[in-house]
Amino acid sequence: MTEATFDVVVVGSGAAGMTAALTAADRGLSVLVVEKDRYFGGSTARSGGAVWAPHNEVLRRANSEDSPEKAATYLQHLIGDEISADRREALLSHGPDMVSLVLRRTPLKLKWIPGYSDYYPETPGGIPRGRTLEPEPFNGKLLGDELANLQPPYLPAPAGITVTAAEYKWMNLIARHPRGMFTSAKVGLRRVVSLATKRPLLALGQALAAGLRAGLLRADVPVWLNSPLTELHVEEGAVTGVRVRRGDEEVLVRARRGVIMAAGGFEKNERMRKQFQREPIGVDWTVGAESNTGDGIEAGQRLGADVDLMDDAWWGPSIPLPRGPYFCLSERNLPGCILVNAAGQRYVNEATPYVDAVHAMYRGHETGVSHIPSWLVADQRYRNNYTFAGLPPRQRFPGRWYKAGIVHTARTLEELAAKIEVPADRLRATVQRFNHFAEKGTDEDFRRGESAYDRYYGDPRLPNPSLAPLEVAPFHAIKIVPGDLGTKGGLRTDARARVLREDGSTIPGLYAAGNASAAVMGSTYAGAGATIGPAMTFGYVAALDLAARAEN
Repeated sequence: MTEATFDVVVVGSGAAGMTAALTAADRGLSVLVVEKDRYFGGSTARSGGAVWAPHNEVLRRANSEDSPEKAATYLQHLIGDEISADRREALLSHGPDMVSLVLRRTPLKLKWIPGYSDYYPETPGGIPRGRTLEPEPFNGKLLGDELANLQPPYLPAPAGITVTAAEYKWMNLIARHPRGMFTSAKVGLRRVVSLATKRPLLALGQALAAGLRAGLLRADVPVWLNSPLTELHVEEGAVTGVRVRRGDEEVLVRARRGVIMAAGGFEKNERMRKQFQREPIGVDWTVGAESNTGDGIEAGQRLGADVDLMDDAWWGPSIPLPRGPYFCLSERNLPGCILVNAAGQRYVNEATPYVDAVHAMYRGHETGVSHIPSWLVADQRYRNNYTFAGLPPRQRFPGRWYKAGIVHTARTLEELAAKIEVPADRLRATVQRFNHFAEKGTDEDFRRGESAYDRYYGDPRLPNPSLAPLEVAPFHAIKIVPGDLGTKGGLRTDARARVLREDGSTIPGLYAAGNASAAVMGSTYAGAGATIGPAMTFGYVAALDLAARAEN
């Protein structure tokens, strides 16, 4: 058996793993990153790439309303006792330093997205203008040959254009707002310049993953691709390395200080999903990376590690398109649509944060009335005005969507109800009631549009940016299922990212971060980037703790 030795071994090359490796290298430790997939970047590279890490230097320079006290108040009210106070404090105290290290050790540039509200901005400590950062467009040439090894996005941008999260909001409004036209022109010009200068530009999660990888290249940190973990190596009760498969050979990689597990969640493991999560569930509705099959979680469990939050995920209403699921961000928030169950009734504020929307979907489904699938019902004015799942305003739904039963269209609500098999009188009554609310500008049933988050993806030209009646035929129904960005449960850790047993004792030498660990957000979701920001922060925390061990 071949052997290699490093101070630290990191399993997984998403944002958590690469941040951990950067931090360890910054502290003078030798580091190896092992990655199961043929690509680096994991689910991070397939994501929006947002980072939620309160009171960091980017927010301070932008003179945002954030403060450590506000952030602590927000998490206390939002998460409460579901997550220990010391873990919440670790997130808030180390997050700013993590962001500073990433900016210092990589070519990444992060910017605030002003107006991208926290998901619960009316909660004490919440900020309507938000705390979310995103990467600026990144020059892929900085990666050299490694660019070919970047995990592809789950949904490639049309014509290879580069769109940031801030731009996405306005491009949805291209038919409704001058800023939509201006933003689209700006994005188009950037594409022309990119082609002319032969500089491949990356955005969102692609930019974040590429920037972190460029930092590892600068620090001479090796990343072994196609190297799946087979087992954690244990000596005298402590984790002292990993066994990985490289080609036809098993390699023992010793870790003098310890191992950081950042191998992602288990969203692509059918057996685990059915074991821990509510039906209907499976692997077809997630946009997580194919390699996320829970290997790291199960390796920890074999050593006696405890797990938590295994029944939960970073849920979001999704459209099960033939090519793969489409995770809905703006589609539910835009005016002129409603979400109904099999009884033809609304059951949630359509614009609510996406984790909450799916929690409501599952709760409703357990009543005996089918909520899975649900149907997003919209009129033609909605389609004329707004981009939908990448389709420009007014563009017809693709024929393959109709053929797959994902979309139905009819001249009347009664005909539409028959096609989606819901009671016609109920659907008609639901739409009439909603239209009455829309005309008044107040949703008396679910308060849609009252939160700053509801309004972010709305139409600013309307009195209530989230509300408009469904009046213009034809009417459309789009199938909605409980998709996710990845699972939320994993190895239970403490405030130093050390993996814990059920009795609360630590497994010496084993740390975890990202979706391989139970989320510090508990069953909620503080804001855009509250997956990646904490993942990076606890990767940073784990490396700091290992570095402290090296000094002692």
